[in-house]
Amino acid sequence: MAEFASPYARTLGLTQVRESGRIVVTMPPGEGVAGRPGFLHGGAIGGLLDYAAWVAVMDALDEGAAIKPVGITVDFMRGGKMEDAHASARIVRMGRRIANVAATAWQEDEAKPIATATLKFLVVRPS
Repeated sequence: MAEFASPYARTLGLTQVRESGRIVVTMPPGEGVAGRPGFLHGGAIGGLLDYAAWVAVMDALDEGAAIKPVGITVDFMRGGKMEDAHASARIVRMGRRIANVAATAWQEDEAKPIATATLKFLVVRPS
């Protein structure tokens, strides 16, 4: 499982666990991720989705590989309350140079996502 390499992930307080063969990333509530009163900031939710996708791709690649985000689209579905938010991602397609990923963020019920994202990463494999 990929380690936290991003200062942004540490700023958001992200933690990760492997559950049922997938990695679930959790973002705790706090002043640094607050948006309008009582809700998480949309940018923090987008960061959570981006990081969940990054972890999923890095976990699937050989050691020494690197990725660079080249596209992200976030769809917000409901306000994220000031409580733990979770996200996981699945690789839709892993090409030689591009990885396409879908990520979902939720809170109390995974069937009721607060946001989803589609992401594209440039993959640089070790030679």
